Amino acid sequence: MINKVGQIMLYVNNQDETLKFWTEKVGFTVVSEEDNGQMRWIEIAPTKEAETSIILHNKELIAKMQPELNLNTPSLMFYSENLDKLYKDFSDKNITVGELVSMPFGRVFNFADNEENYFAVMERK
Repeated sequence: MINKVGQIMLYVNNQDETLKFWTEKVGFTVVSEEDNGQMRWIEIAPTKEAETSIILHNKELIAKMQPELNLNTPSLMFYSENLDKLYKDFSDKNITVGELVSMPFGRVFNFADNEENYFAVMERK
């Protein structure tokens, strides 16, 4: 039985630029960084204590190593306790954000990372 989501693989074109986006603009922290000489991966999360983290992998390298993998960006939904503040913070940091909309399940907006991958944030208290 699966009891939780551990890591989400995010395949990116530029690990360093994507790392800067997630840490400097979004506010994530680096949990760990590994480089075995052949492959480098960076684990990031909202906090070091978060149960689920994102692993930034080099898309080109993974495509060569495992061409059968689907390297598309996953559709991720993040939660925020203060959606209005986060929306303003993202806008002030020149992050591309969509409209703040009310859905039957709550208020939500989407945002794009440095590689124009879109993610969503929903208000959850």
